Amino acid sequence: MNRSVITGWIRIVIGLLVFAFGVHLTIFANIGLAPWDCLGMGLSYHTPMNYGVSMTLIALIVLGIDILLREKIGYGTIIDALLTGNFVQFFNSINPFPLNTKILPGIIIMLVGFVFMAAGMAVYMKSEQCCGPRDALLVGLGKRLPKVPIGIVEVILWGAVLLAGWLLGGPVGIGTVISTFGAGIVMQIVYNIIRFEPRDLHHKSVFETNIFKEDEP
Repeated sequence: MNRSVITGWIRIVIGLLVFAFGVHLTIFANIGLAPWDCLGMGLSYHTPMNYGVSMTLIALIVLGIDILLREKIGYGTIIDALLTGNFVQFFNSINPFPLNTKILPGIIIMLVGFVFMAAGMAVYMKSEQCCGPRDALLVGLGKRLPKVPIGIVEVILWGAVLLAGWLLGGPVGIGTVISTFGAGIVMQIVYNIIRFEPRDLHHKSVFETNIFKEDEP
């Protein structure tokens, strides 16, 4: 077995755990839906699909856009799809505290969540085995805007998603607005501190990753 690939999988799982904890914190903050969730809810209002099916459809559409942008599909993409939602549900289930009901603590909790999300993304992306559909879209757009900081690309992307969700009648709250602008800004701060640039990574697709090839001595 290729130990470097297996080590990469362990890195991906750890990164996604950190990322999922960050997502859990943004949910626990309880001050509004994130832009992607707003879009999914808005889409469900105009179709026979429920929220869950709408989010699945959105993920498939984003994956199609990733392919059009020539972003690779690797083991990181598959592991992300299989584990992230379950990790978030795990943290939601074991949290012993009642859901936050105050605005200021909610804002602080959400911002801390963004830090964990950015850090988790950096950890699992460094495996260079590709990203989840939304992260791949961010990187793909970032490559086409090389002079724009990746955090600002995130703000632009989430702003477009928020606009689409709002036009479809999706619920927009203070947390939605904070997510749209805050997540990208926090991401840029974190990546500046750890000196991480996701556009510099060289990802390998499933077909380029040989898990059975032994490491060279």
